[in-house]
Amino acid sequence: MTHRLEDVIALFDGLFVPRFNTRLVRGGNEPLYLPADTACPHHRVIFARGFYASALHEISHWCIAGERRRQLEDYGYWYLPDGRDAEQQRRFEAAEVAPQALEMLFSHACGLRFHVSVDNLGGDVEVDREAFAARVTARAARYEREGLPARAAAFHAALQGFYRQGFSLERAVASGLDVLAQAAPADSHACLPS
Repeated sequence: MTHRLEDVIALFDGLFVPRFNTRLVRGGNEPLYLPADTACPHHRVIFARGFYASALHEISHWCIAGERRRQLEDYGYWYLPDGRDAEQQRRFEAAEVAPQALEMLFSHACGLRFHVSVDNLGGDVEVDREAFAARVTARAARYEREGLPARAAAFHAALQGFYRQGFSLERAVASGLDVLAQAAPADSHACLPS
């Protein structure tokens, strides 16, 4: 199975440009979310270096960001690069459980293997990757049991349609739009607590 960036961009844009004015954009070294401004009329989910996994991860963050956060650069979150201490790493992992759980579900929907990211290669603190992976897996199971946020459910349906059921891009987008249309407006940015 081929995983082309053009396809995931077409699925995302087909689902979310019309209703949320948001595009998926291939970026440089670092991912970033930028709300619309005077220089650009649409919001941008920018993924790093053309990596498919980065696209899925950044989409995951967007799918759980509420309306207010989607008006802020990088959703108003802090990010500390490699070299975090134990408390900073604990906070990073707490913030990453839900998006990585969605990323796991998205990866599986399109037939890709998922790898958790503890993202602290240069830190002095020892990271328990297996414990974090277990938390991510448990959250993914909870999403499957209790339901995904509406935007995540729509994107998941489009991925499954395209990669698992062999739908055309247009039909996969239509299946995601059907899921989005069935969701209550408040559900469009619902998120399970950490």
